[in-house]
Amino acid sequence: MSDKPSAFEHPKRFYTDVTAEPAEGGGWQILLDGRSVKTPGRALLRLPTEALAQEVAEEWAEQQTYIHLIGMHLTRLANVAIDRTPEIREEMAEEVARYCETDLLCHIAEEPFELAALEEARWRPVLDWAGEKLGVILMTTEGIIAAPQPGASLQAARDYALGLDDFRLTALVFACGVFGSAVLAMALVEGALTAESAFHLSRVDEDWQAQKWGQDEEAKAAADAKEIEADAIGRWLDGLQG
Repeated sequence: MSDKPSAFEHPKRFYTDVTAEPAEGGGWQILLDGRSVKTPGRALLRLPTEALAQEVAEEWAEQQTYIHLIGMHLTRLANVAIDRTPEIREEMAEEVARYCETDLLCHIAEEPFELAALEEARWRPVLDWAGEKLGVILMTTEGIIAAPQPGASLQAARDYALGLDDFRLTALVFACGVFGSAVLAMALVEGALTAESAFHLSRVDEDWQAQKWGQDEEAKAAADAKEIEADAIGRWLDGLQG
């Protein structure tokens, strides 16, 4: 069997030059040998800032013989923000509220005390921030059974999500999945945390266990993949700032 990637999985690079240029009607587009990149829905891949367009263009320029679409995280975010988010904003806001119901930061370890104290110390400031700045006041509990969360807080999370533009809402929902936490995702979108800080806060338990008992290679590979995604979301949000 040939180890050559299939055209479906990794299409062969078909372009030489990659540029980011102003798009007719506003925004910025990515050109491959002078031809505009389109989304899977056949819309123009139009980005709101030059800085973000340059980031996405660099992602295309970095591809070698084959185009590894799965690893092009910024392009994937752009495709979702343009093709899907405008149609499913309500569903995405509801997903953010669901993450609040089982938010990682609300589940303090039952034992050992050392880990529980570490989680409380690291997570409490972010939970307090969400309550004070966004009105998302979440209850914590010990263990894995979720505590009921105030309906007003869940609605505040929905309202916050719906108040974002399509590009930031897309980042918020993706970040919820990466971190297992709507609170960390909201803090990242608001600039209260960097992507690196948010990622490490999402890993307090795992990092403590690894220091205590050693690193599992499979778990490390999964964590490394998530860290790459977190970094991409951070660069996406930085690019949106212009």
